[in-house]
Amino acid sequence: MSHVREEVIENLLQEFRALEERLADPQTAVDPKRLMELSRERARLEPVVDLARAWQNFRSQWEEIQKQLALEKDSDMISVLRDELTELESALKRTERELQLALLPKDPDSGKDVFVEIRAGTGGEEAALFARDLLRMYLRYLEKKKISVEIMDISESPAGGIKEAIFAARGPEAFDLLHREAGGHRVQRIPATEANGRIHTSAVTVAVLPQIEEDELTLNPADIRIDVMRASGAGGQHVNKTESAVRLTHLPTGIVVYMQEEKSQMKNREKAMQVLRARIYEKEKAEKHEKLAAEKKAQVGSGDRSDKIRTYNFPQNRVTDHRIGYTAYNLDQVLEGDLDDLIQAIQVHRQQELLQEIN
Repeated sequence: MSHVREEVIENLLQEFRALEERLADPQTAVDPKRLMELSRERARLEPVVDLARAWQNFRSQWEEIQKQLALEKDSDMISVLRDELTELESALKRTERELQLALLPKDPDSGKDVFVEIRAGTGGEEAALFARDLLRMYLRYLEKKKISVEIMDISESPAGGIKEAIFAARGPEAFDLLHREAGGHRVQRIPATEANGRIHTSAVTVAVLPQIEEDELTLNPADIRIDVMRASGAGGQHVNKTESAVRLTHLPTGIVVYMQEEKSQMKNREKAMQVLRARIYEKEKAEKHEKLAAEKKAQVGSGDRSDKIRTYNFPQNRVTDHRIGYTAYNLDQVLEGDLDDLIQAIQVHRQQELLQEIN
């Protein structure tokens, strides 16, 4: 096998065996945090290990048949062995490709839950209406993928659009499926209020932030200003009677998180703290990317939210992802949550980039 070295596979299997030994250690069982970390690591490695073992099995069978062929004299048996060898070579090649992809470097945040923030940008009310369309698109897609979703907060516009929406997507696939959705989403369509039928261009930004646990990022309470106030907008009579809304301001960075979706101030505060931690983590990560880019004198992809990553053209029923040169004329289906082809194309493109870097 030319692309996956046997020593790489053996190192992987040794790592997995050591991991299972640590999981079986009685001391691990009494440390919930350690147990969770090791269990998460095992879940991440197990599919790769299964592929590695399958590759070893196919390779062993292939070598055994090669030996039999070298000794066999009967023509009929030689024909049978050659057929088996052809089948094994096909299985070996397929497994090799899957294993090669599985061994590609993973994003450090792979496997985490994420917060998705959708904000209306340029375009006024039309941008807000499209932000609502994007929210619906993602919620339908995640429902089809059986990924749990929790609406964190929504700020509506006067005409029924969305100024800003934040939701959490929870599941081991959430980050891998969504993190490359971060960026600028441009819509081209004729607004309902446009009397002359002119196409307007509006923009919506999407941010995808991995959920960060307290032990991953410690915040100094003295650095956070907490303001409570009455919630505004839709939500029922409690909106104007109780101070349930919470605004957190991280003084060192100036990052502000406002949360009012829950009736409970405590719940709003808890949610706001989760989002605040995620935003600070993302800011620190972006700064590291910028520093690395400056050192290399080249732009390092960092999911910059100001980048235009995709265009949704309603007159042509077209969706175009500018990063990978992907165009399809099924915008109506995409907005119904049929994102599999698009997201798979993005993932394959990224895999090809990583393979080129390795090779």
